Amino acid sequence: MTGRSAVEQPEEQRELFALVDELAREELEPRAARFEEDGQFPEALVRLLGKQGLMSLPFPERWGGGGQSYTVYLKVIERLAGSWLAVAESVHLQVLACHGLARFGTDELRSELLPRMLSGELLAANCMSEPEAGSDLGAMSTKAVAEDGHHVISGTKAWVSHAGVADVYNVYCRTGGSALSGLSCFLVDADSEGLRPLAHERKMGVRSLPTAQIAFDGVRVPDQRMIGRRNRGMLVAAHVFDHGRLGISACAVGLAQAALDHAAAYAKERTQFGKPIISFQGLSFLLADMATQIAAARALLYSVAALKDQGKPISAEAAKCKLFATDTAMRVTTDAVQVLGGYGYTQDFPVERWMREAKLLQILEGTNQIQRIAIAQSL
Repeated sequence: MTGRSAVEQPEEQRELFALVDELAREELEPRAARFEEDGQFPEALVRLLGKQGLMSLPFPERWGGGGQSYTVYLKVIERLAGSWLAVAESVHLQVLACHGLARFGTDELRSELLPRMLSGELLAANCMSEPEAGSDLGAMSTKAVAEDGHHVISGTKAWVSHAGVADVYNVYCRTGGSALSGLSCFLVDADSEGLRPLAHERKMGVRSLPTAQIAFDGVRVPDQRMIGRRNRGMLVAAHVFDHGRLGISACAVGLAQAALDHAAAYAKERTQFGKPIISFQGLSFLLADMATQIAAARALLYSVAALKDQGKPISAEAAKCKLFATDTAMRVTTDAVQVLGGYGYTQDFPVERWMREAKLLQILEGTNQIQRIAIAQSL
């Protein structure tokens, strides 16, 4: 992609990015349109990316991680998103589902499950939202009741990506107290009795990534599967939120860059009135604005990633990043459709799919209105 930095990189990183670019070119791009049209989850391909180490990048080597910075990981996500957003999202979801266990889990549970999750052998998912409560975790009604060395979970979770294909779920439940003070997180096996994925949501875009409600009808989970302390699950969730916003931002930058590259290439080839349409000021200025917005979003993303790598707080900065990058992706993909004119509105070109996919990024990991609230509160 044309917008990436040419700053000299260590040999290990160059080899990693070359591998990712090859996988994107050879494995992702030829399949994306067909799988999206069919709504088919590319499970074998996602697990392949896990075997190649892409899901383990930002985790310590002692658990089977890649020991890479979060900046390097986000650059990988950006590259994947430029070829197939659903696959980039799948890798991102897997990494998010590993964060709670890696940061708050017991050593025994980490040793048992984390290496298998980081390798993609076990696909994972987060279950936070609910049909009535939405993303208001304080209004969560799914309950986990202590019983003979287990907790029994009952309730329904909504908008679970990887639903039906995940092997394990991080399930956030009410274990006591009220509002945000009484939540706990459990790592639940997908084949547990009483756990049932419901029908997949019929989405506008990113159709190859399965999303559904999941019903929990008296699901028994050993107490040892609790992630973090009892009634302190909001700490786990907050940790996941910060990382989630950065991952979505990287997806947005990658998607926007793909749209710009496609639009610019089309504008150089398409002729009207005897010359390429990129030579017309109205269109060339539109492309210039697209390029500038992407450059700003990328700069913001990696400045926040640098703060993360330095161990500094990033909650407010991650909210700014998610807000700006996803709004940029929406503008750029919409403008890419405009550049292609009538062709951009057809499914013969990928820009219409990218525009539909960009809309989702403004909603995931907290809507952009929620991001504005978080930013305003930080002031």
